Amino acid sequence: MADRVLIFDTTLRDGEQSPGASMTIKEKLMLARQLEQLRVDVIEAGFPISSDGDFESVRRISGEIRSITIAGLARAAKKDIDRCWDAVKHAAKPRIHVFLATSDIHLQYKLKKTREEVLKEACEAVAYAKSLCPDVEFSAEDSTRSELAYLARVVEAVIEAGANVVNIPDTVGYTIPTEYAERIKYLFSHVPNIGRAILSVHCHNDLGLAVANSLAAIQSGVRQVECTVNGIGERAGNASLEEIVMALYTRKDLFGIETGINTGEIYPSSSMVTNLTGMMVQPNKAIVGKNAFAHEAGIHQDGVIKEKLTYEIMKPETVGIKESKLVMGKHSGRHALRRKYQELGFDLSNAELEKAYTLLKKVADKKKEVFDEDLIVTVRDALRIVPPVFKLKYIQSTGGNQIVATGTIVLEKEGVSYQDSATGNGPVDAVLNAIKRVTGFNGKLVEYTVRSVTGGADAVGEVFMKVDFGKATFIGKAASLDIVDASARAYVDAVNKLVHYESALTAHKEQHHETPA
Repeated sequence: MADRVLIFDTTLRDGEQSPGASMTIKEKLMLARQLEQLRVDVIEAGFPISSDGDFESVRRISGEIRSITIAGLARAAKKDIDRCWDAVKHAAKPRIHVFLATSDIHLQYKLKKTREEVLKEACEAVAYAKSLCPDVEFSAEDSTRSELAYLARVVEAVIEAGANVVNIPDTVGYTIPTEYAERIKYLFSHVPNIGRAILSVHCHNDLGLAVANSLAAIQSGVRQVECTVNGIGERAGNASLEEIVMALYTRKDLFGIETGINTGEIYPSSSMVTNLTGMMVQPNKAIVGKNAFAHEAGIHQDGVIKEKLTYEIMKPETVGIKESKLVMGKHSGRHALRRKYQELGFDLSNAELEKAYTLLKKVADKKKEVFDEDLIVTVRDALRIVPPVFKLKYIQSTGGNQIVATGTIVLEKEGVSYQDSATGNGPVDAVLNAIKRVTGFNGKLVEYTVRSVTGGADAVGEVFMKVDFGKATFIGKAASLDIVDASARAYVDAVNKLVHYESALTAHKEQHHETPA
């Protein structure tokens, strides 16, 4: 049976210390429930002494989450420990997590105490916490800049005082993997009672090595790793939970170590943290980034089509992502383009594919990302299908905080003009409602962006909108000196792309003697 490492999640404590990442009590409870679904071993729910809000969130999480350990953080001070115990004491599995710095830098400049004073305080704090709670963790803050022999003395002493878990944190992200591994091995060989406690690590990412350091520590015998979802946290953040877990999962042959994580909940957990904190994940972020399972290069796409293992070391479904993506762009190949068109309902001949491929290259040279609707327009040109088009001929709108917004439009289709009016929550909404009445296409705005193309009070405004019509989603784009006009034209642009799509799809299926769906 494989060895096991415990996953200690500190997203709600260290992660929330990221600038701008604060969460309400309700949001923290929501995330705690998701972490329970993820099956982490420990949730560090907060720092109860820091504020009444933090205390209350830890208390409520302790009362609700029953299947895993709930920890609260405390300095090596009686008032901190009492406050922490009051917050976690109703948990099914409570833990008090006490910390105190051990590096000479912190002792001299922050604590202004001697090594002996700190050693005594650490032992007293652990012993007092142990008198309240059966599960006590001690963290030697800034341990990677602490003198090794002294660090070993502290670890031995706090274990003797009752610590079940001893954390050796890289508080400032200073160490590197080989150095960290040597430090861990030193403790295992120089602390006589080390077998009575679980050794833990908590790595920060200031040098971009948090995950690498954590994995090196695990290989050296550490059996608890502290991390956060998406790697959020102080400064450059913490070791990323999803990267550590999937490294162990993917390289079982190397590590021979398991976690209890439900990997299918990794992506939902990442998405929740993003939504709650507003901290977006970079597109190229490992495991959960938008591009983590996306392929644009033609050689890669061809390999993935033939066998996913050629360029994917993990299945996207394993982490809760529906499937990998073949992204169409200037580097895409013909095999991927044919596959994409098949997904859109087009089974192109070789000649049709070649023409569509040539046109795609021209589009991709002008755009960073090619959307499905671009491919539909491209195949329309490749197949010489001429779609019907709505044209906006007239627009008028009224709005204000004391009147109901109204919009009147005139659209032209095949030489015939159609007029209608509607009300809405503002001039833009009113005009779009009028367009929906005329066209019969009731789309839902998924995204709506306005940007200034030029400077000054008379700037041209460019509107981008993603519109979901149920059967397909299209991007509408338009520019005007008037934002209401630009918005109306962008919506009509999206409607026309939908018409193109339906017309091209129907004509192509008729050409191949198929019954349209």
